[in-house]
Parts: sequence; structure tokens; C-alpha cells
Amino acid sequence: MALGATFAALRHRNYRIWAAAGFVSVTGTWMQVLGVNWFVLAETGSATSMGLTVLLQALPTLLLSVWGGALADRLPAKPLLVTAQAAHAVLAAGLAVVALTGAGGLPAVYAISLATGAVSAIEGPVMGRWASTLVDRDSLGNALALGSLTNSAGRILGMSVGAVVVAAVGPALLFAVNAASFVAVVAALLAVREGERHAGGPEAADAGPAGGGIRAGFRYLLGQPVVLVALALSFVLGSLGRNYQVTMAAMSDGPLGGGASGYGFLSTVFAVGTVLGALVAARRAELGYAVLVGAGLLASTLQIVAGLAPGTASFAAVILPVAAAAVVIDTTVGARAQLDTDYAMRGRVLAALAVTGSVAAAVGAPLLGWLAEHAGPRQTLVLAGTVSAVA
Repeated sequence: MALGATFAALRHRNYRIWAAAGFVSVTGTWMQVLGVNWFVLAETGSATSMGLTVLLQALPTLLLSVWGGALADRLPAKPLLVTAQAAHAVLAAGLAVVALTGAGGLPAVYAISLATGAVSAIEGPVMGRWASTLVDRDSLGNALALGSLTNSAGRILGMSVGAVVVAAVGPALLFAVNAASFVAVVAALLAVREGERHAGGPEAADAGPAGGGIRAGFRYLLGQPVVLVALALSFVLGSLGRNYQVTMAAMSDGPLGGGASGYGFLSTVFAVGTVLGALVAARRAELGYAVLVGAGLLASTLQIVAGLAPGTASFAAVILPVAAAAVVIDTTVGARAQLDTDYAMRGRVLAALAVTGSVAAAVGAPLLGWLAEHAGPRQTLVLAGTVSAVA
């Protein structure tokens, strides 16, 4: 496929604006993630306390995403999204105040993390449904792949710059930068030309369904067996094959003997793999179920090989394509969830996808951690890879 086809979605002016703003926002978000982790770890010296902040941000997704999906299908998106960006900015500014003054301490950080997760849970399906109207149907898969590329690149930049800034001046500046980054998203929302949106035009895109709410969404999903299978496969691959922050740490600290520096190296390699995976997905003319199954088998098989890797270098060589396959899997599931469902139900379908990802992380991370501790990291990778391959 020609290079131009790899970036086909960028032919749409609205998407170009949105992608640029998204990159700025994602970079700021990962700066904040690093800043929060550093602040909590510095205050408590406890990795468990640091994990609690992650849990507090993820928990609302399980509880509130279905409501966000219903809102996405019923209400005009732009006012909701502008309000959400403003809320994110205020919360990030609140973190900056806590970091600078110490006011509220850790309880304030935990409360802001919970509130941030709640805003994200409501916002996610709304943003996903709205963003899908920025390109035509043929370019949607490419747009999702480029979105993965933007997220990966923003993560790498945000974490890299954030590590330098937090070491030099502390986390407060990271929170302030993230607060400012949401201005770019609001500006993009206002700059989008409504007449150039797709899915039948902005009026059709923002019109609510004829009836029903959350229950109607569940009933609709139960009548879509192929989509349900894709979500189930996404859950298995996500829980057993994607929690590499756990297994990479266990392997580096254990049989590989790489320690903290080895874990940092593996994390960087994994991030590079996600960028490559996004490029691979973007070059595909169509992201179908054959791609999903093929990428799943590849990732699962390589996970088994990773468990047998003798050293850090060989483990990294296997992790790179695993990360790439993971992005292809995510992009394909996201594309099918949108292309193979009715537009009037898309917000609720995206909410179901978000809940699936959150449950997979919540179940998989502690399970893999427990297995690595009791059975060994190598055995855990081999077992999880085998189960994923069978699925």
C-alpha cells in the first residue's frame, strides 16, 4: 500500500485538526500520569499506594461508561466534550496546586484521580462516537490506527519529557502543562466544520435513537453475536496477553536479572512496538476478523516464546512484535465495533468496549502477578500465551 494510503484519514481537514489536538492532549496526559506516580511514590515510598491511584482512575470506567454510552447516543456531543475538557483542565490545575502547596496531601490526589476517572468514563464513548464522524466509513479503520499512533507517540514524548521535568523541578509543572493541553482540544472542537462531518451529517450524527437507553444497548449487543465474540476475544487477549507492565517487571526482576534499568529498557522497546503496530494497522486496506485472529495467534505464540527467552536482549526482540500485534488487535476490535453496529447504538457499543478493557486489566494484572509470584514469571508467560492461543 502506498505511503499516502497509510495516512489516508489525514485527507480530511476535520481529522487533521483533531489528530493534532489529540497529540498535544495525550502528551500532557502522560506527563500527568508520570507526575502523579512520582508524587505518590515520593510521599509514601509505597508502590501499592501508587497502584491505588491507577485503580481509582480505572474504577469509574466500570461503573459509569455505560451511562456515558447512553449519553453519547442521546445528546449533542460538542457541549458534552467541551464541558469534559474544562473539567479535566480544572482537575489537572488542582493537582498542580496540591503539588506546589501540599494542601490536601495524598487524600486530595486520590480524590482528584477518582474524579478524573469519572470524567474520562463519561467522556470516552461520547468522544469516540463524535470522532468517528470526522472521516468517511472507508477511512475509519485508518483513522483509528492513526489514533493509536498518536497515542503511542504522545506517550513516549510525554513520559520522556516528563521524566526530565520532574527530576529538575518536580511534578507541579507537569500538571500545569496538562491543564493547558486541554485548550488545544477545545480549540479543535470549535474549529471542526460541522458541514464536513460524516455518518449522514452532523444532524444525524447527534440525533438520539428512537428509544431505549442502557437496557436497549445491552439488548442490541446480545443480538450481535459476531461483535460479542470480538469483545470476548479482546477480553482474553487483554487480560492474559496484554498486562506486560506486570510480566515485564517480574521477568526483569527475576530470571532476566535486568533490575530497574532492564525494566526501563523493556518498557521503551514495548512503546516502540506500539508505534510500529499502529503503522502496520494504518497500512491495512481493511481491518477484518481474519486480521484480529491472526494478530491474536501471533501475539499469543510470541508470548510463549518470550517466556523461554534466555536474556533481556532476546526477550526485548520478542516483546517488540508482541506490542505491535497488541495495537493491531485493539485497532481491529475498535474498527469492527463501530463499522459492524448501528450508528444509533455506537456510543453504547464503545462503552461496552471500554468496560471490557477495564475488566481485562482489573482481572489480568493481579492474576498474572499472583501466578508470577507462585509459579514463576516464565511459567506464567507460557501458560497465559497458551490459553490465549487456544481462545
